[in-house]
Amino acid sequence: MTDTSTRIYVDADACPVKDEIYRVALRHGVPVSVVAGNFIRVPHDPLIERIAAGSGMDAADDWIAERARPGDVVITSDIPLASRCVKAGADVIAPNGKPFTEESIGMTLAVRNLMTDLRSAGEVTGGPRSFSPRDRSAFLSALDQTLRRIQRRRADAAATSQS
Repeated sequence: MTDTSTRIYVDADACPVKDEIYRVALRHGVPVSVVAGNFIRVPHDPLIERIAAGSGMDAADDWIAERARPGDVVITSDIPLASRCVKAGADVIAPNGKPFTEESIGMTLAVRNLMTDLRSAGEVTGGPRSFSPRDRSAFLSALDQTLRRIQRRRADAAATSQS
């Protein structure tokens, strides 16, 4: 029998919406893996696990990417990690609520690489805009909708397999 439970993976080192993730996950009864390079504080709840992936370069990203699969949700602003998880079939959401999809990830990765090249050549490109209450609200809505969509897909698949 295959495991069909959904899990939320959080790229936690710089995630500004951890409290929101916990709230939505607990409401839906979905387990959360909070993955960081080193120790990070998480609520004491059986649905929330803390993973210290190690301080190696991309250790937390690698840990998440090796486990993310269809039916899981990954929360990250790291575009290369998002790309890996989208390719694995997971639903991926940025902390501002923007989904990373198969349709959008290629262009997002290309823009990121271009900006990295420009910065390394000495161009001043500015940084990302600051995180706002509107971003927090958009994230909450996106995570809730994503979990509901996954639950519907699983229910539809179970109904189809029983008929």
